[in-house]
Amino acid sequence: MKSLLIRLTLGLNDQDISTDERAHVNAFLAKKYITKKENLYKFNSKYRAGTLGLVQKGTAYLHVIGEDVRDLFIGEGDLGTAKEGDLIIAQRLLGVRGKPSAKIAQIVGRAVSYSVAYIITKDGKKSLVELKTDYPVGAELSEDELNSYQIGDVFKIDNQENIIMEKLGNMQDPYVDEKIVLAQFNKHDEFEPEVLEVATSFKAVDASKYPSRVDLRDLPFCTIDPVTAKDYDDAIYYDEKNTTLYVAIADVSEYVKPFGTIDNEAIYRSFSIYLPHRSIPMLPRQLSETLCSLQPHVDRLSFVFEMKLDLTTLEVSKSKVYEAIIHSNRRFNYEEIDDYFDGKLQAQNANEVKIFDYLTKLRVITDALKVKRLKVGYDFRSTELEMQIDENGNLASTTMADETPSHALIEDCMLLANKEAAAQFERGIFRIHEPPSQTKLQILYQELAGIGMFIDIKNSIKETISDIQRQAREMGLESEVDTLIIRSQMQARYTPLNSGHFGLGFEAYTHFTSPIRRYSDLIVHRLLKAINNNDTQESSYVLRNIEALSMTISEKEREASTIEVEFMARKFARWAERNINKTFKARINATEPEVKAEIHDEIMGARLNIISSENVVLFEDVEVRIERVDIPKAKIYATVIKKDDD
Repeated sequence: MKSLLIRLTLGLNDQDISTDERAHVNAFLAKKYITKKENLYKFNSKYRAGTLGLVQKGTAYLHVIGEDVRDLFIGEGDLGTAKEGDLIIAQRLLGVRGKPSAKIAQIVGRAVSYSVAYIITKDGKKSLVELKTDYPVGAELSEDELNSYQIGDVFKIDNQENIIMEKLGNMQDPYVDEKIVLAQFNKHDEFEPEVLEVATSFKAVDASKYPSRVDLRDLPFCTIDPVTAKDYDDAIYYDEKNTTLYVAIADVSEYVKPFGTIDNEAIYRSFSIYLPHRSIPMLPRQLSETLCSLQPHVDRLSFVFEMKLDLTTLEVSKSKVYEAIIHSNRRFNYEEIDDYFDGKLQAQNANEVKIFDYLTKLRVITDALKVKRLKVGYDFRSTELEMQIDENGNLASTTMADETPSHALIEDCMLLANKEAAAQFERGIFRIHEPPSQTKLQILYQELAGIGMFIDIKNSIKETISDIQRQAREMGLESEVDTLIIRSQMQARYTPLNSGHFGLGFEAYTHFTSPIRRYSDLIVHRLLKAINNNDTQESSYVLRNIEALSMTISEKEREASTIEVEFMARKFARWAERNINKTFKARINATEPEVKAEIHDEIMGARLNIISSENVVLFEDVEVRIERVDIPKAKIYATVIKKDDD
C-alpha cells in the first residue's frame, strides 16, 4: 500500500496499476482523494498520504510520504481510531492559521500489517495475545475455540482484517521459530504454480540463439563463493597482458521481464533471505540455483563489465558493459583460494594453472586497491557469526568467520564493477550512505570516553574515526568499537538520485553484482541495457516509478535483515533455556539505557539482558549466570556474578 500511495503522490500511469491495486485506485477516485487526468492518477491537492507519528494527548503529526514537505499537524478530535505508525490519507485543513494541519480521511494500513499471536493462560483462562507485547489481539477466538487449542499454540494474524490467517505450530517446537520470523512480514518460501510454470519453461542456454552477444567462452572465468552457496551471481577473469578485469554477472534480466509473473513476485520479495540452515530465494530455484547461476562447465548468459586498469593510478581508465556468454572453468569456495594463497593447494590441471596465475597477480592489485580505498573510506573489522542448526532445529554451535584474502579479492572486484555501473547514469538506483549526524557522533564520543579513550577531534570525521580505531586496536577492542561506530552512522539505502557513499568513500555507488538475490541490481541491469541500446523509451519505462521502488526495496532490505537477526535470537533463547543456572564468559556491550552483554564462550553471540550487576563498564569481561528465558520474546536474562579482575 505504501508503494501505491507514493506513486499516487508523484503521479501513477494507468498501465502501471496492478490488478490488486486497481480496486484501491477506483475507491480513492470515487472518494475524490485522487484525480485522473488523461492516463495519470494523482492525489487531489487537498489530500496527502503519510505515516502517523507519535500520538500524544490526542494529537500527532503526519509524516508525508513521496514528497519533501512539512509534516501535517493532526489536532485533537481529528485522529479517529488511528495509531502511531498507521498509514493514513489525510485531508488538508486549508485556511487554518499556524502550522500546516490536516484531519484523517481514511486509515489505509496498520503500522504492523501482520503479526504473530499465541495462547497463554491468564487468571485461569486462555487468552490469545500478541507475541511481542502480550496484549490481546484484534482477532478474537470464542471460548470454545480457545479451549480447542493448546497453551503455546502460535498463529499468524492479519491486522488489516483482524483475522487469524493460519496456525503456525506450538511455541515448544523449535521448528516454529522460522515460521514466526517469516509470518511477521508475510514472507513465504513457496512460489505460486504460475510462477514456477514460467521458471521451468526456459530451455538450456544454446549459444547459437544469441549471435549478438559477445562470446567469452574461451576465457578462463572462475567463481569464488562460500562453500554452502548454490546461487553464483558473479565470475571473474583477469587479463594480465592487457591489465583488464572482467566481472561477469548472471544475466537475470534476460529471463525476468518487467511486470511479468516472476517479476511481480521478485518485487514482492526484493531480497533473498539467508537463515543458518537454508535460504529463501528471491527467484525460483530453477533460476536462482540453476539457469541464472554461473555454474562451472556450462554456458551461461551474463552481463559483463570489462574494465581496463591503470596500474599506476589504480583507476579504471576505461570500461564497457555488455551482454555476453561465458563458460566458467571452475567453481571455488573461499577456503580453497585461501589455501592456494597459503601454499596448501596446488593446481590440478592446465585450467587451474591459468586461474591461479591470474588470481595471484590480481590479488596484488586488489590489495593495493583496498589500501587506496581506505584512505578515504572506512575499514570496519568484519566478523560474521555463523550458526549451525542440528536435526531437531536447535542451536548446535557457533563460529566467527573473519574476512580472509579470498573474500577481500572478490570484494574489491565487485566494488569496482558497482562503481563503474553507478557512473553510467544520473538517475536510477543508487546505493547511498549519508555522513553521521553531529548528535550521533557526540553520543559515540561520550561512550568511548567512558572506556578511557581520548577523543581528539581532527579536521575530518575520517581522521577522527581512524584515530579512534587505532586506539581500539591498542586496547584489543577493534570489533566492539567498530560496532559502536557503525551504530552511530546513517543506514545505507537506495535512492533514485546520487548523494555519495560515506562509508566506502565513493562519490557514486550502486548495486550491480547480485541480481539473483537483490532486486535493486536487476533494475540497474535493465537500465544499463537501455542506455547501451540508446533506448530512451525503455530507460524512462524502467525509471517511471523509481522513487517508490527505491523506498520499497530499502524497506524490504530492513525486513530481510530483521528476519535473519530475529531467527538467530530465537535459537539463542532456546539454547539458553537448556542452560539456565549455568555460568558463561561474556562481555558488556551496552550500559545505557540498560546493561546488556554478549556471550563469548563455547557459544558466541548470544545477547543478554543483565538484571543484576554492580559497576560494570562498557566492554568489560565478566562471568554471567543465565537466570531465566522468555522464549516467545526471545529474550535471555542473566546476572553478572564475577568480573574478570575479581
